Amino acid sequence: MTKTDMRILVDIGHPAHVHFFRPAVKILQEKGHEVVITSRRKEIATDLLDGLDISHRVLSDHPGKGGLKALFSEMIRRDRALFRVVRELRPDIMTGIGGVNPAHVRLFTGVPAVIFYDTENARLSNLITYPFASLVVVPECYQAWLPPWNLRYPGYHELSYLHPNRFQPDYEKAAACGLDRERPTFLIRTVSWGASHDVSETGWSVELLRSIANYLNEKGRVVISAEGPLPADLQTFKFQGRVEEIHHLMAYSSLYVGESATMASECAVLGTPAVYAALTGRGYTDEQEKVYGLVRNVFNLDWPRIKEAMDDLLAGPKEYWQEKRRRLLADKIDVAAFVADLVSNYPASVKRFRNGNWRLGSDG
Repeated sequence: MTKTDMRILVDIGHPAHVHFFRPAVKILQEKGHEVVITSRRKEIATDLLDGLDISHRVLSDHPGKGGLKALFSEMIRRDRALFRVVRELRPDIMTGIGGVNPAHVRLFTGVPAVIFYDTENARLSNLITYPFASLVVVPECYQAWLPPWNLRYPGYHELSYLHPNRFQPDYEKAAACGLDRERPTFLIRTVSWGASHDVSETGWSVELLRSIANYLNEKGRVVISAEGPLPADLQTFKFQGRVEEIHHLMAYSSLYVGESATMASECAVLGTPAVYAALTGRGYTDEQEKVYGLVRNVFNLDWPRIKEAMDDLLAGPKEYWQEKRRRLLADKIDVAAFVADLVSNYPASVKRFRNGNWRLGSDG
């Protein structure tokens, strides 16, 4: 294979990774590169890949419950499975988000591993990943330790697939996902806390979820996207749309409240105000609050604090949030184009980006 005809392996471990890499994969394929997708059965990750008609090879299943021991056991199985795929297909480069397995396999195969990440509190997985990666790529707002072989870029993961160059919201798809055509719609998200960076963290109580849902239900329509089961009295709020179209609902919603930092950031870059309520923060939601005012971070799972944050954001009209979004977009890059350029022109692209030249290279 020549430099303009590469085999690129993309490792998918979480539903958000599907969204992040999908536009870059399309760019790479249009440029003539072969892209191999390896996947993991976690929540809806493989369902998303199948729904988007993206061919992939499943390497492992997320263990669900079982804590660190179960996650470590799966990591070993996945390392072995990925090693076999790399030996079979001999890709020119590997990439992934978090990237534990590509980083490990690089040690035994020599295939470069370019790792993207944005989660500072994933200390353990970062400790067993960053030292072994070829390059660690993070947003400029990332706040934790990095090895010297890092690259910071002006953007967020969510701007890979929600940048205006990649996504335009569709009102009818939003309606099919639960948008109320007459009243404000509020999106709530709860998570299962089963990821490696969630091992020591717990989430909302049922009582807190119920308080939030019932309060917002008095003001409009409530839609709850939940990783786990909902109580019987909240089933009427359950998200019923196609999961791959939920971003259309986000774009037309009046408010997001949830435990997912990713979904808070997705709403922010779409111009929908977001309350991120969890025990740990993220550099990107911090920036989206302090610089752009699109997010309220609440690190105390206390109903009065969350209610105050919701009321504050509900006071702003839609155009107010869209103006804040325009300011955010003016400061950030098209992340999908950046990812495709970085990977397909590695390692030459690294020097160019470190010099602050965000102009696309020959394959961007």
